[in-house]
This record gives sequence, C-alpha cells and structure tokens, in this order.
Amino acid sequence: MAEEPKTNNVTSGRGVPSHAVSDERIRARNVLKILTAAVEVFSRKGLDGARIVEIAKASGLPKGNVYYYFSSKEEIYNATIDRLIHSWDEAFRHISADREPAEAIEAYVRAKLEHARGNAAETRLFANEILQGAEHLSLEAREHMRRVTAEKAGVLDGWAEARKIVRVDARHLFILLWSATQFYVEFEALACDALDVRQLRTADYDLAAKTITNTVLNGLLVRPE
Repeated sequence: MAEEPKTNNVTSGRGVPSHAVSDERIRARNVLKILTAAVEVFSRKGLDGARIVEIAKASGLPKGNVYYYFSSKEEIYNATIDRLIHSWDEAFRHISADREPAEAIEAYVRAKLEHARGNAAETRLFANEILQGAEHLSLEAREHMRRVTAEKAGVLDGWAEARKIVRVDARHLFILLWSATQFYVEFEALACDALDVRQLRTADYDLAAKTITNTVLNGLLVRPE
C-alpha cells in the first residue's frame, strides 16, 4: 500500500499548514450548505417546526456533520439571521462621510434592492421573524443593528451640518428606504399586481432604484440658491 504523503510540514504562502487551509475551506463550504438549506426549511416551517434532520437532508450532509458545526437548530437559525444582517452591512457601507450624499444614497438603494432580490428567501425569513414579534432575534443582533444604524445616522447628520442635505431624522429616513427596497421581495405578488406584470424583471428593479432614489433626493438635497 502506498504511503500517504505527509502534510505536517507543508505550508501555504502565508505560513499556514496546507491541511489547515483545506480544512477551513471544507468547513466554510459545509457551513454554507447548512445555512442555505436551513433558510429553506425555516421559511416553510419556522424555527419551532423545523428539525435538524430536515436541514441535514436539504443540505446533502449527514445529520452528524450538521451537529459537528452547530449544536442546535437555534444556533443555526441565529447564524442565518446574523449572516443576513451582516450582508446588509455591506450595503450600508455606501453611506459614508467621504462620499457625496446623492452618490451614496443611490448606491445604497441599488445595493439594498439587489441584495433583497438575490437573497429573497433570507429576506422573507427575516420579515416573518419580525412579524412574529422578533421572538427569536438575539440581543446581539438587535444591538448590532442599533449600533450600525446610529453610526450611519451620524453620517447624515454630518451631511446636514455641511448643508449638503436638509436636516432630517435619519432613522426615519432609513426605515423609509428599508421599507421601499424590501417591499419588492417581501410582497412580490402585490408588487407584480401593482406593476401589472407576472414576474418582476431586472428592468423593474432598475426603475424602482431610480424612482426611490430620485424621490428621496428631490426632498433631501440642498439646492443652490
């Protein structure tokens, strides 16, 4: 029998053992499979009705593998929510003090629409959680959202101080933008009826971005006297 190659002295370009890099890739791939499957199961059955065995089956992994990465379905649920919230942070990065308000807000609106469209199941899962009173939303997740929202509200306050935008309650503005951008996925059937289409297309999302952005900026930007 051929002897297996020894890997304990083999390193990646960053000085990390190659087997450790491989293990980390396997872990990341399996965790992603589990979380993707969990969203589908939780969307249909909710946290209380979901079972680890169903998540394992949907992920294509043995149940033991799921328990290797997560101790419970509650931990998986929290991980799916945390993953969504932190992906929203990526869109929120467009709201930055070093950018002009018009450019930043347009980029943010487009990023939120694109994210909702590309992550429809996660977006609806979060909406259902909130509609049920956010009973399972962790304190850490809520505190994270409060902190990030406060930070970005400070950016808008700074723009107002610099007379780039009119003074506005930034938190209410963010609620308006969240509602507008997520509506197209959370209430897709109603959006289709309103637009008289069978299915939302790329052109519909593009026009939504333009309409939301232009409407908000028309009331927000300070015009030259």
